[in-house]
Amino acid sequence: MPGLWSTQGVLRRKPIEGIEQPEGGGGGLSRSLGLWQLTAIGVGGIIGAGIFTLAGTVAHGTAGPAVLFSFLIAGVASAAAALSYAEFAGLIPKAGSAYTYGYAVLGELVGWFIGWDLLLEYTAIVAVVAIGISGYFGFLLDDMGVELPKWMLGAPGTGDGHRVDLFAVVLCLLIAYLLTLGIKNAARFEMIVVVLKVVVVLVVIGVGVFHISSGNYHPFFPFGVSGTFTGAATVFFAVFGYDAMSTAAEESKDSQRHMPKAILYSLGISMVLYVLACLVLTGMQHYTDIDPESGFSSAFKSVGLGGLADVIAVGAIIGILTVMFTFMLGVTRVFFSMSRDGLLPAWFAKTHPKRKVPTRVTWIAGVVSAVIAGILPIGEAAELTNIGILLAFVVVCVAVVVLRYRKPDLPRTFRTPWMPVVPAIGVVFSIWLVTFLQWQTWVRFAVWFVIGLVVYFGYSYRRSALAREHSGR
Repeated sequence: MPGLWSTQGVLRRKPIEGIEQPEGGGGGLSRSLGLWQLTAIGVGGIIGAGIFTLAGTVAHGTAGPAVLFSFLIAGVASAAAALSYAEFAGLIPKAGSAYTYGYAVLGELVGWFIGWDLLLEYTAIVAVVAIGISGYFGFLLDDMGVELPKWMLGAPGTGDGHRVDLFAVVLCLLIAYLLTLGIKNAARFEMIVVVLKVVVVLVVIGVGVFHISSGNYHPFFPFGVSGTFTGAATVFFAVFGYDAMSTAAEESKDSQRHMPKAILYSLGISMVLYVLACLVLTGMQHYTDIDPESGFSSAFKSVGLGGLADVIAVGAIIGILTVMFTFMLGVTRVFFSMSRDGLLPAWFAKTHPKRKVPTRVTWIAGVVSAVIAGILPIGEAAELTNIGILLAFVVVCVAVVVLRYRKPDLPRTFRTPWMPVVPAIGVVFSIWLVTFLQWQTWVRFAVWFVIGLVVYFGYSYRRSALAREHSGR
């Protein structure tokens, strides 16, 4: 295969100059998202089960009251990647996020594998979140005295038959349906739900702050500093989501100005809420008494405010629902971008003539996530969600440094500060977190990687838009 590693081979890059123009067939996307709609999508992706369950889990068994520093450390590391995303979002206002950035700077093969990874990771995240909501919904119904058949919520039945989490399946298909209605209508729904979620979190913080006992903060580092850093590795997965939001760049009214701000605003708002929630949780109840599965519920019950437990459960359901929305939006836009670039069949890039959304890939993502959510336990589904996001962070942080030195004069609406230190922090922290992943995760990743290699060289290498351009077809 002559020239495989040449600029006409796997290292060929999408041109950044003029990248705003539509490419290929299949129609374009509708630019209808403003700054606060983008920010709401980002907040919706970041704040989810983490604030309601993960904080309690890490406080109880990993970091104690120092869980707030775990979130801060994770937030700083995530911010390093967020700043790199922000520079690219202002420079390359196209759908696809890390896939598009990698393709434009590091070449087609790198872009392909990041896109290929994100197709699996984002879809798995949607499934995991759906299973999580199903669990919260079951808790809420039980508390209200309402009984549904166990199989509807994925719980084992009395017989030996195979269980199907029907509630999780329906949720995945519902989110897919909402996204097919058009990005403007879908974003309006997301904005309303995110506002409700933030209000619930603020109520929890506002009420809980009056029941803090300073004695519960002692000892502050019961598991030592190492426990705090281990906790940071755990909660890191609760402080990204802006990456999926950035896939909607092509649907922003003014992406080059709004997208960098939305990335930073969404992370900033989420981190403030996370830190305040951790302070309240560990101040209301000693870390040894915190329920690792329902931390806030147990904390409020311990001070005689059990009535708020149902409110928290509703807030958790609402909060997790917005995470599903953000990541399904992400996977469909990555899928759409790869198809429009010719790396996958152009049939997938077809958009609805009126709603201007990629309905075909949206329903595919909805059905696949529904199947995963319906048949896999949450633990097995969750193992699919980690490695691809961290590798995407590494690629984006490396790419922003490479492009800054390769083309320093490109018109950037936002510039990552303290170059190259900030991207380097993002790279180091992401690689460090990768070392915490189990070997089974690496095996699954390797299998997906090999499948992607076969698809790329069997189809994408010769059929991509850049390949056709170089061959004159």
